[in-house]
Amino acid sequence: MQNKVVTLRTQTPLYGQLVIGPPGSGKTTYCAKMKQFLEKLERKVTVVNLDPANDNMEYETTIDIMQLITVEDVMEQFNLGPNGALIYCMEFLETNFGWLLEQLKASPDKYFIFDCPGQVELYTHHNSMKNIFEQLEKLGYHLCTVHLVESHHCSEPHKFISTLLLSLHTMLQMGLPHVNVLTKADLLKEYESKLAFNLEYYTDVLDLSYLLESVDNSMGPKNKYKKLNAAIVSMVEDYSLVSFCLLDCNRDDSLLRLKNAIDKANGYVYGAGEEKNVNTLLACAVGAETQTDRMERDVNPYVS
Repeated sequence: MQNKVVTLRTQTPLYGQLVIGPPGSGKTTYCAKMKQFLEKLERKVTVVNLDPANDNMEYETTIDIMQLITVEDVMEQFNLGPNGALIYCMEFLETNFGWLLEQLKASPDKYFIFDCPGQVELYTHHNSMKNIFEQLEKLGYHLCTVHLVESHHCSEPHKFISTLLLSLHTMLQMGLPHVNVLTKADLLKEYESKLAFNLEYYTDVLDLSYLLESVDNSMGPKNKYKKLNAAIVSMVEDYSLVSFCLLDCNRDDSLLRLKNAIDKANGYVYGAGEEKNVNTLLACAVGAETQTDRMERDVNPYVS
C-alpha cells in the first residue's frame, strides 16, 4: 500500500543536488568531497544514499535507502538480475515516498546531496526518479541535477557525441535545473594529445560541425553512422542546452567554481542566509578570470 504523504510545503527553504551519472563517473567520491568542502564553508550538509547497491560509501550518512531495501535482497527474493532489481528498488522507493520524506524531515540540516544510482535509464526514460524529486519540489525543496561524466570521453569524438546525447536526454527527462560536469579533469593531461580541439570547445559545446568532421576523419570512408551522428549533433545544437563544467575533486578552487554554479542552479545563492553578503554574491558572479584560465587550473595542478 502506498504511504500517505502530507503535501504541505515546508516553511524553511530546503536545498539539494541530485548527483547522477554513469558507473565510474565518480559520483560517490564527488559526494564525499563536496560534503567536506561545504562543511569548510560552515554549511551543514546531509548526504542521502539512494543507491540500493552502494556498499562502498566514502561518507557517513544517516539517510540510506539500504535501510529500506537493497538490490541484493530483491535479486534473491524475486530472482531478478542486478538491473531489474535496481529498477524494482526505485519503484519501491517511489511507492514508499513517505519513508524518504520522514527521513529528510528528521534531519537537522537544510541542504542535501543525493547520491543516486548509476543506471542511466533511470534518468532517460524511467519515471520513478523523476516522480520522486517532482514530489520533493512540490513540497518546497529547491533542487538541481548534477550530471557527472568522465572527461576522457572528450578524447574520442564519437564518445563525446554519445555524451552530448545522454546529457540532453537526461536534462529533458528530469526537468530540473541542470549542471553537466566533466569529472577527473586532473587526468585530462594523459589524453591531451588525443584532443582534437581545445578544452573550451568541449565545455561550451561550440560549433559541432567540426566534431562531425573529426569523427569522419577517425572512422574513414566506411563510416556507416555518418547520418546518425549528424542527426544527433543537429538535435543537440537545436536545443542549445548542453554545456559542461570541469571538475577536479582534489582541488578546492575547482569545487568552489562548481559549487557556485550549483548554488545558482538550485537557487541557494538567492535564498540562503549564508549567501546574502555582497562578497559571497560576487564570488558567485563571473569573475575576471577567463574560462580558459579556469580550465587550465583544473587540468594542470601545477599552474599557479
